Amino acid sequence: MPASTVPDSLLLIAPDCPHCPQVLEALGTLIKDGRIGRLEVVNIASHPERAAELGVRSVPWCRIGPFVLEGLRSAAELAAWSARVGSPDGVREYVSARLRSGALAQVEELVADNPGWLEMLLPLVADEATELHVRIGLSAVMEAFSGTQTLRDLLTPLALLAAHPAPRVRSDACHFLALTGSPEALGALGGCLDDPDAQVREIAEEGIEALRRDGAE
Repeated sequence: MPASTVPDSLLLIAPDCPHCPQVLEALGTLIKDGRIGRLEVVNIASHPERAAELGVRSVPWCRIGPFVLEGLRSAAELAAWSARVGSPDGVREYVSARLRSGALAQVEELVADNPGWLEMLLPLVADEATELHVRIGLSAVMEAFSGTQTLRDLLTPLALLAAHPAPRVRSDACHFLALTGSPEALGALGGCLDDPDAQVREIAEEGIEALRRDGAE
């Protein structure tokens, strides 16, 4: 693994934690193998302020690169997540897993800290196999960035999704285009007003009305 892609890791442990030694040993092996670059270990009995700062309520808790992993994780799991850091596929896999577990607020925080993630998530929108729970979570993430430059930067890929073969994807794309709050979205939305799918037409029309109501022309 190139040095530039080797992630650092943070591990929070406690003296009475039965699983912490196993996670610590696994991360230590990743250090020796060069698959993580640095490991910071914090005993929260001695430094409870670190747990409070991170909002951690139980241990073992570790972060590999941007990926937070709670509870007991096998050595194979930890090695796999360390290999996924910096990979768009890894980001999509991680976000999907977090959305399945209901950690929407954590995903929103991570995207806020890593704005480039939002574009990396668009293939999940375009994939008809993306499960319903993840799709709903992705929609909520997009809504959290409504009107922001982060979302406006996705106008071009969202316009392409508005021409996707699947009506569900076109519907989502129209919704997200309206969320940008940008007048530049009007063209793509206008192109969906004669879509063969009634729901796509309705969402496009509502999006145009919302943009014009907010002053977009």
